[in-house]
Amino acid sequence: MCIRDRINAELIQHAHQFLNPLKERQLDLRGYKISAIENLGATMDYFECIDLSDNEITKLGNFSLLKRLKSLILTNNRIAKISNFADSLPILENLLLANNRIVELSEIDNLSDFKNLKRLVLLNNVITQVYTSQPSH
Repeated sequence: MCIRDRINAELIQHAHQFLNPLKERQLDLRGYKISAIENLGATMDYFECIDLSDNEITKLGNFSLLKRLKSLILTNNRIAKISNFADSLPILENLLLANNRIVELSEIDNLSDFKNLKRLVLLNNVITQVYTSQPSH
């Protein structure tokens, strides 16, 4: 039986795996109520794309070394904290973080060491909202 709130070898083995439209090998871990990123070394670094959308992840970090991973999809989670994990994902190009709980600019600063990052999606995070004060008359 798969434990639905943790990433483990059994979950990875039974999760949907396919070739996405970009011809990347993709692992679909959507909607498993995963609360933390862990044990991704069990993927044996086989995938170029991992989709962890629609889970309950609160912190982005704790990655195993994944030299092939180019795309990481984490939309619709609860991510508020981001650690510096650039050494673990050396060729990451696409990081999708839409619909999370990122508030502080300092959290985004932790992504500055990603040398190959081309696309960062932060849509519908508090950090993307621009507050302007209206002049009083």
